[in-house]
Amino acid sequence: MLFILIGISVAEIAKAQQVLTLKDALTYAMENSETLRKARLSMEGGKYDTQEIRAQALPQINATGTLTDNLIIQKSPLPGEIIGKPGETILVAFGQKWNSAIQVQASQQIFNQSVFTGLKAAKSGEEYYKLNADLSEENILQQVATAYYQVLVTREQIAVIDSNLKSLQTTQRIIGTQYDNGLAKKIDVDRVKVSLTNTKNQRTELLNAVTQQENALKYYMGMPINNEIQIPKIELTKISNDALAVADSLDTEFLTQFKLINKQKELLGFQKKANQAEYFPQLSFNANYAYSGISDKFDLYKSNSTANWFDASSIGLTLKIPIFDGFARRSRVNKADVEIRKINEDIRNTKQALNLAYSNAKIQIKNNVNTIGSQRENQRLAQEIYRSTENNYRNGLATLTDLLDAENSLTKAQNSYTQALLNYKLAEIQLIKSNGNIKSLLN
Repeated sequence: MLFILIGISVAEIAKAQQVLTLKDALTYAMENSETLRKARLSMEGGKYDTQEIRAQALPQINATGTLTDNLIIQKSPLPGEIIGKPGETILVAFGQKWNSAIQVQASQQIFNQSVFTGLKAAKSGEEYYKLNADLSEENILQQVATAYYQVLVTREQIAVIDSNLKSLQTTQRIIGTQYDNGLAKKIDVDRVKVSLTNTKNQRTELLNAVTQQENALKYYMGMPINNEIQIPKIELTKISNDALAVADSLDTEFLTQFKLINKQKELLGFQKKANQAEYFPQLSFNANYAYSGISDKFDLYKSNSTANWFDASSIGLTLKIPIFDGFARRSRVNKADVEIRKINEDIRNTKQALNLAYSNAKIQIKNNVNTIGSQRENQRLAQEIYRSTENNYRNGLATLTDLLDAENSLTKAQNSYTQALLNYKLAEIQLIKSNGNIKSLLN
C-alpha cells in the first residue's frame, strides 16, 4: 500500500518504501545532500576568516615567563687598576646563577592599510561563500529534478513494454493453438517466440536502468542507496504555460552564477588593494612591562628569598616606512591587475554562456511542445493501425508479419512519445534554472 507524504518529516521518508513526490525529493536533498552540507560548512568557515582578520585590528596582548639557571656565569675582562693591580687584567663574573622574569607585551595597530583592506575583503568573502552555497543548491535541485523525471519516463517505457508483452503473449497463444490445429507454420510460432524473448530482454534492461536511475536520484538527494522509494505516477503530459510564455531576453545580473563571478572579481580587487597597501607606512603602539628577579640560590619564589626583584616598563610607537624591496610590491600589484583582467573575460564568457543556455532552453521547449503534439498523434495512429491489423489477422485478412510490424511500430511510437515528454521536462528544468527560478520547484 502506498502512503502519500503529507506533513511528514524528511527522516520518515527513509523509514519504509513510500511515495516520494518531486517536492519531497527536492526537500530531502536540501537537507541531506553532502554537497550542500559542505558548501554550508565553507560558508561557516568564511565567518571565521572574517573574525581572524578582524582580530588584527584589535589589541594584541602576550605574556611570557622565564626561569634561567646560569650554569656558568660569563666573565668579562676589566683593568686591574680598579682594584689596585695596575697592568693586570682581571675577569669578573657579572650576574647571578638564577634569573626569573615575567613580561607582558601589548601592541595596537594605529594605521595599517593592509588590515583595513583585509577586513573589507573578508566580509566580501563571506558573501562569496553564501553565493557559492546558493549555486550549489540550484545545481542539486536541477540534478534531482532531472533524475526524478528520468525515472518516471523509464517507468512509462516499462509500462509500454508490459502492454506489448500481454499482446505478444495473446498472439503466442493464438499461434500455438493454430499450430496445434495445423493452421499455422512452425516458423510463425518461432517468430512470435523470438519477439517475445526480445521484448522480455528489453524489459529486463529497462528494469536495470530504472534501478540505476533511482540510485542516482538517491545519490543526488543524499539518501542511503539501500533505502526503498516509490515514485508516484504523475501526468507528464501537462505543459506549463509559464514555460511557453517566457521573455525573449534574460537579465543575467540577477542570476546566482553571474553574481558569484562578480563577487570573485570584487575579491580580486581587494587583493590588488592589499598589495597596493604595502606602499603605505604602518604605525603601531606598543607597551611593555617586565618584572625580574635574580639570586645565587634557587629561592626566587620563597617568602624569605634572598633574590632581588625589580621591574621595568616602556611604551612607544613603531613606524615602518617601506622604501625599496626590489620592485616585489609592484610585481604583486601588476599580477593582481592581470587576474582582474582575466576574470573580466570570464564574466563576459559567463554572460554569453548563460544567455546561450536560456536561448537553447527556450528553443528546446518550443520544439518539444511541437514534437509532443506530433508524437501524440503518431501514437494514436499507430494504435489504430495495430488494432486494425490485429483484427484483420484474427479474421485471416493480415499476415503475422503485418501484425508484428504493426506492434513494433506502435512500440516505437509510444517510446518516442515518452522520450519527447522527457525532453520537454528536461528543457523545462533547464529553462527554470537558467532564468534563476529553480527554487520555485520547492513550492
